[in-house]
Amino acid sequence: MAKNQHFASDNYSGVCPPVWEAMQQANSGHALAYGSDPWTQKAADRLRDLFETDCEVYFVFNGTAANSLALASLAQSYHSIIAHELAHVETDECGAPEFFSNGSKILLATGEYGKLTPESIEKLVTKRRDIHYPKPKVVSVTQPTEVGTVYTRNELQAIQEVATQYGLKIHMDGARFANAVASLQLQPKEITWQCGVDVLCFGGTKNGMAVGEAILFFNRQLAEDFDYRCKQAGQLASKMRFLSAPWLGLLENNIWLQNGRHANRCATLLAQQLQALPNISLMFPPQANSVFVQMPAEIIDQLHALGWHFYTFIGVGGARFMCSWDTTEETIHELVQDIKDLLA
Repeated sequence: MAKNQHFASDNYSGVCPPVWEAMQQANSGHALAYGSDPWTQKAADRLRDLFETDCEVYFVFNGTAANSLALASLAQSYHSIIAHELAHVETDECGAPEFFSNGSKILLATGEYGKLTPESIEKLVTKRRDIHYPKPKVVSVTQPTEVGTVYTRNELQAIQEVATQYGLKIHMDGARFANAVASLQLQPKEITWQCGVDVLCFGGTKNGMAVGEAILFFNRQLAEDFDYRCKQAGQLASKMRFLSAPWLGLLENNIWLQNGRHANRCATLLAQQLQALPNISLMFPPQANSVFVQMPAEIIDQLHALGWHFYTFIGVGGARFMCSWDTTEETIHELVQDIKDLLA
């Protein structure tokens, strides 16, 4: 049976109404191209206000480009990037960070719940110090992690301390940054530049936009010639207003945060209901908008046969159910009821 909503990815969701309205408002008459339009300037200023700092802001089409170009601006080809073994930049970017940096090597660290630790970072930095080894230069933090957990401010500050000690830059993959802020109930500045983050890739697509991510350089010096990187990589939109105007729809009235809170609440509800079922167990604490569970293989197959879409290859196995800005309680109850029926 065809389903109206699914749990495979928050990329499955449509465009939230305020974003759609903002795009419509920008679709009036002619405007200067390549980011010289008033919408792009206004959106960049709104992001500076949100983070309470004078950062450099760029808009690109997707998260792969955002992460890869940002990392390339922090690392030369002979450098290395430290990331968790489950990080999106390692597992799901098709080698784009290495490609755009002309060969920077990603060094993989382990850590419970998908998180880097100061110890895991230091272990890789001090493993070898000779010229034959790619020099560690960047720490890439995924917030929230690929398994739906969230770095606390204290954990980020601990990473900042080890990064400062060894002269490392900090990149944050914030494809679901809104969900992290909603979960931690902190101001965006408190878990970014105040914790030493040099550049943040702020996700818009998973938060209710049709397409588009924002790259914020809190360390403005690192953004030198970044506009040229975007152009060379095919990420300089000629009609930039249609990448930037949707951000006005998200930022006005804190829609971005409302969307994050809603998705998180749905994931919490789903986790509570699944955890109460026999033969099903949570794999990780559901701190953002995803729920990872272990369930019998035959139940997974039967759910797929019923028309439900969800992933089983994300993270470390099991089944991942992802909630989005438009997930409804009715959809959650329908899924849970189907699982109950199958278990019975």
